[in-house]
Amino acid sequence: MVRADIVLPDGYASTLDSLKRRVRDARVRAQRTVNTQLIELYWHIGNEILTQQDRQGWGTGVVKQLATDLRGEFPEMKGLSPSNLQYMRAFAAAWHSSGPISQQPAGKLPWGHIMVLIDKLNDAEPRNWYAAAAVEYGWSRNVLMNMIMNKSMERTGVAPSNFSRQLTSPDSELAQQVAKDPYAFEFLGLSGEVAERDLEKALTEKIVETLRELGPGFAFVGRQVHFDVDGDDFYIDMLFFHVQQLRYFVIELKTGKFQPEYAGKLNFYVALVDDKLKLPVHGETVGILICGSKNEHTVRYALGRADSPMAISTYTYETLPAGERDALPAADELSAAFDQIEPPTNPTE
Repeated sequence: MVRADIVLPDGYASTLDSLKRRVRDARVRAQRTVNTQLIELYWHIGNEILTQQDRQGWGTGVVKQLATDLRGEFPEMKGLSPSNLQYMRAFAAAWHSSGPISQQPAGKLPWGHIMVLIDKLNDAEPRNWYAAAAVEYGWSRNVLMNMIMNKSMERTGVAPSNFSRQLTSPDSELAQQVAKDPYAFEFLGLSGEVAERDLEKALTEKIVETLRELGPGFAFVGRQVHFDVDGDDFYIDMLFFHVQQLRYFVIELKTGKFQPEYAGKLNFYVALVDDKLKLPVHGETVGILICGSKNEHTVRYALGRADSPMAISTYTYETLPAGERDALPAADELSAAFDQIEPPTNPTE
């Protein structure tokens, strides 16, 4: 608030904005530094417990006593409960022989994220994959949980495509990385048979969740994008642009089983976007057909004759019978319950 008796000089506002940015940046850097130090501390505590269990046969009772003694020495510091010490032990065991923890993706995550990785994943490969993705894309803890529960790693890059034939490396590998199979649309809240327009409308209405499921880098261009070809009207179901790969993605939706003629129409739409929208700096347009089901052999034949880079995938929005799904608590209730039982993630705790 500006005092009435002060006349501010020219340039004051821009100087103030600059200083505000510096303060914010410094606070973020300080928080990251403190978080890194906390995670290193937790790893070293866990590693020491592992070492003493191996050498001295420490049991649960000794770990509880250790927690009591540490809290007695540092009463202002939270996060030293017996259960959290057990998480530290599991943390050190999970990332034990891969070099300093500060140089690994897990070492750059908040403690709450690490607890999710420990609780939900038993194998090193998916733990490291999800940890790296969470760091790269800035996933919140709840987004990380959702990605794990929806098996994002297992579905990414597995849709049948002709990318290796139609795109040069590394474009073919980059395009393949975003082609999931199936796409998980449970967030739409749909059940039973739906019309293609209804599916398309639901995806657009929940565009934030749709973009998250498609993967990092996608930007929404439009729905039912119209093209006039010498008097003939054509409408693309959904058009996206990938800001990292600098290419358009044409997405066509079919609620039934894949038919070969669908590939021909998608091939036409890709060619249309290449001609009408693609700029010289852009990569080749890619088409993804998402259908209710597919015969792998039919898909291979259809892709083999297609001239444009395309992938054929499926989608699902029901993973449980309706009765069981209705009996489950809502996602926000699960999140609230998880927040209540998780040890604090504040770097000072």
